[in-house]
Amino acid sequence: MKKYIVILAVAVAGLFSINASAQSKVAHINSQQLVEAMPEAKTAQTKIQAYADTLDRDFKSMQDELQTQAKELDTKAPTMSPNMIEMKQKQLQDMQRNIQAFQQSASQQIEMKQSQLMKPVIDKAKKAIEDVAKEKGYTYVIDTYQGTLLVTPAGDDILALVKTKLGIK
Repeated sequence: MKKYIVILAVAVAGLFSINASAQSKVAHINSQQLVEAMPEAKTAQTKIQAYADTLDRDFKSMQDELQTQAKELDTKAPTMSPNMIEMKQKQLQDMQRNIQAFQQSASQQIEMKQSQLMKPVIDKAKKAIEDVAKEKGYTYVIDTYQGTLLVTPAGDDILALVKTKLGIK
């Protein structure tokens, strides 16, 4: 009787292990390659670059104004009173602080704009990945873009399938 229980236990364990391994299908994808291939991402990047260029022009204009004011102070300093020179130097320091604050703010604004414009693209890519995984029966999809894997797992690369799903060649 004990012998039958052991055989039954081994058989049940074997069935569960076969069932578990049959249900776990692994695939991988480079999400960055997918997003870069999407036309929406290219459009978003163009808009982000145009926005960054506008802020950069404003920044350069502010720097040019600071340099102009500094040169003006250098040329007129011999004819100015010490109080006037000190006042102009403080103005230049204030301008420099404003330029630095603008530069920090511009970086944050560009990041916000990038997040705002890329979120729908990333969401669309994620949905397509989930749809393909569901259609093909994948339990796990690993993103190889993160670079945390030293060895790609034995699985299917679904980049081509997801590109097809999104209509990307």
